[in-house]
Amino acid sequence: MNQALPLEAPGNTPEYSVSEIAGALKRTVETAFGQVRVRGELSGFKRHVSGHWYGAMKDERAVIDLVMFKSAASSLAFRPEDGFEVIVTGKLTTFPGRSKYQIVVESMAPAGIGALLAQIEARRLKLAAEGLFDPAAKQALPFIPRVIGVVTSPTGAVIRDILHRLADRFPRHVLVWPVAVQGEAAAAQVANAVRGFNAIAPGGRVPRPDLIIVARGGGSIEDLAAFNEENVVRAVASSRIPVISAVGHETDTTLVDFAADWRAPTPTAAAERAVPVLADLKAALAMAAARLDRAAARLVAQRRERAEATARRLPPPRALLALPNQRADELFDRLPRGLRVTAAHWRGRATTAGAALRPALITRRLESAIAASKLAAQGLDRAARSLVRRDTAVLATRAARLRPLLLTTAAARGRARLGEAGRLLGSLGPEQVLARGYALVQAPDGSIVTSAGRAAAQSRLTIRFADGETVVTPGTPLQGRLF
Repeated sequence: MNQALPLEAPGNTPEYSVSEIAGALKRTVETAFGQVRVRGELSGFKRHVSGHWYGAMKDERAVIDLVMFKSAASSLAFRPEDGFEVIVTGKLTTFPGRSKYQIVVESMAPAGIGALLAQIEARRLKLAAEGLFDPAAKQALPFIPRVIGVVTSPTGAVIRDILHRLADRFPRHVLVWPVAVQGEAAAAQVANAVRGFNAIAPGGRVPRPDLIIVARGGGSIEDLAAFNEENVVRAVASSRIPVISAVGHETDTTLVDFAADWRAPTPTAAAERAVPVLADLKAALAMAAARLDRAAARLVAQRRERAEATARRLPPPRALLALPNQRADELFDRLPRGLRVTAAHWRGRATTAGAALRPALITRRLESAIAASKLAAQGLDRAARSLVRRDTAVLATRAARLRPLLLTTAAARGRARLGEAGRLLGSLGPEQVLARGYALVQAPDGSIVTSAGRAAAQSRLTIRFADGETVVTPGTPLQGRLF
C-alpha cells in the first residue's frame, strides 16, 4: 500500500488544505479496496430524475451509502425496493463534498431467489385483492381475429416463431410494437405498448387489433422481472382488447399471466391459440356442406314419398269434380226459370204502381189547386181594393196640404204597391197553374169535366191550355190517348 501522506519529522508537520486531505483519502480508499462485492439490505433507495439511483446498504451494525449511475441502472433485471436484500459489485470511493465514503455500484442482483419471489408474491396478493386477476373479468378471445397486435422484441426468435406459426395456420394481419423485454426500461415500454394498441381508433389509417399477444422467450426470474412490474400488470388488466400472455417457457410464471385473458405456455402456443387452422376449417366446412346436401336429399325423398302416399289415398280427379259439375248443370238449368220468375215479379210490381197513377187523381189535385188559387185571388182582390180605397182616401185628404211634387211621389208609390198586388194575384191565378203544364177540360155548357166517364158522354170538349184553347170530339186521338 502506498503512503497517502508524506512523512515529516516530528515537530515539523506540514500543513494541508481540506481538499488535499479529502483527495488523499479518496485515492487511498480507491487504491486499497478496488473492486468489491457487498451484501446487505437496501434502505432509502430511490431514483433521481437524472436516472441515477441513490440509497444505502445496511446490516445489523453498519450502513454504507451507494450510488448507481444511469448507465449501470439501465441493465437491472428487477426493480430494487427498500428492504430488499441484494449483492452489489462496485468500487469503494469517497464523496469529499460530505466527507462520506460510498460504493459506486456497477451491478446488482438479489441476494437470493427466495427474496425476489417473496417480493413478487406480496405484489400478487396486493393486485389480487384489487380484483385485477378476477376470472369474471376475463374477456373471450375472438375466434378469427382480423388484426393481431404483438408486443415483443423485434429482433428475437419470439416474433419469428409467432409469424411463422400464424402463416402456417391462418395468415392474419400482424402489427408488431417493438419493446425491450429486459432491463430497466422494459416494463414502461411494455405497458405503453398495451395502452397504445388500445388507443388506436377503429376505422383509422392504422387498423385496431382484435387481439394482443405479449410475448418473451424464456429466462431466469430476474430476466422476466419486467413482466412482474405493477404498471405492466395494470395495463394488461385494463386492456379493452383481449390479451394473451406468452412470457417465458411453460414452467415460467409471471404476474402478467394472471392479468391476461388467456395464458399461453410458449409464444408458439399463443399463435396457435390466436387463430384456428385454416385447413381444418375448410375440411370442417366441406364435411358440413356434404352433410347438409345429404340431409336435404333425404328430406326431399321423405317429402316425395309422403306426397305420393297422400296422393294414393285421394280419390280420382273426376270423382272430386263430379259433384261440382252436377251442381253447375243444375244451376244452369234453373237459371232461365229464375230469370222468368224475377221478371214476372218486377212486372207485377210495376203494374201495381202504375195503377195507382189514375187521371182522376191528377184531375182532383188540379181542381183543388185551381179552387185554392181562386180563393187566394179573391182574397187578394178584396185586399187590393180595400188598400186602394184606403190609400185613395188618404191621398184625397192630404192632397190639399201636399205640394204637387209630394202628391206625385205618393201616387207613384201607390201605383207600385198596386202593381205588386196585381202581380201576386196573377201568380196565384188559374193561368199560372196552366203555365206549369196542366190543362182545363170544359163541357159545352162551360162546366169543368173532372172524370173520363163524363168526358166520353159529351159531344165535344174544350181543352184550355196556357197559350190557348182547342176543341176536340171524344173518340178522336188526343196526345196519344183515346177518350
